[in-house]
Amino acid sequence: MKKLFSEFFRLLDSLPSLVLSLLVLSVVAMNLLANKSINTGLSWLALDCGILFSWLTFLTMDIMTHCYGPRAATAGSLFAMVLNLFMAAMFFLAKMIPGVWGESFVVGSEAVINTALDNTFGGTWFILLGSSIAFAVSAVLNNYLNWGIGEQVNGNGFGIFALRSYVSTFLAQFTDNITFALIVSRTFFGWTLLQCFTCALTGAIMELLFEVFFSPVGYRISRAILDERAAAATALSESC
Repeated sequence: MKKLFSEFFRLLDSLPSLVLSLLVLSVVAMNLLANKSINTGLSWLALDCGILFSWLTFLTMDIMTHCYGPRAATAGSLFAMVLNLFMAAMFFLAKMIPGVWGESFVVGSEAVINTALDNTFGGTWFILLGSSIAFAVSAVLNNYLNWGIGEQVNGNGFGIFALRSYVSTFLAQFTDNITFALIVSRTFFGWTLLQCFTCALTGAIMELLFEVFFSPVGYRISRAILDERAAAATALSESC
């Protein structure tokens, strides 16, 4: 066990602090904003505001996988999940502390609004459980699938980066969505299998579009990291 933890923290230490911080931030924000649904005007398109950050979660994992491999990226993903659970515990603690939210000061509705805000931040155990399991499964799939594609297709250009990212992101996002839908939506809200599948598919498509739009930024970050590592390796070899 000691060796396992030592390896885990060694992998974390290899990751750039900025990229890891963005991953943690996106996971926490994604799960918090998932409490608000988006009125798309389309009955078949079910989305929530978590989509504003979910693309960043998968883009940062793609960067980590591209530059450091799937084990390091998975270690970063699990670290982000643990910190998200910690934040959820802090939000729940805030919910239990007596007091009122600033936005609850509406004459005649203080108690209702305050309770609603407490429940939004405090979370629900089965939603937290479902989202954690879904993220863990999809993160492992995304990282190893991205790496596997890279092993089969040689090259470091944007086209290869995009291929790896788009395929792994779409399949992993779909897996994340369908896993959550089956655990939470179907079990606790009575969704049909068709509703679960449709929601998972449409959500994955929309999240993929975000990834496509921001992938050039991810590629530039990846190239900067790889170039810096190459320069450091060259300098080390010359000094020896």
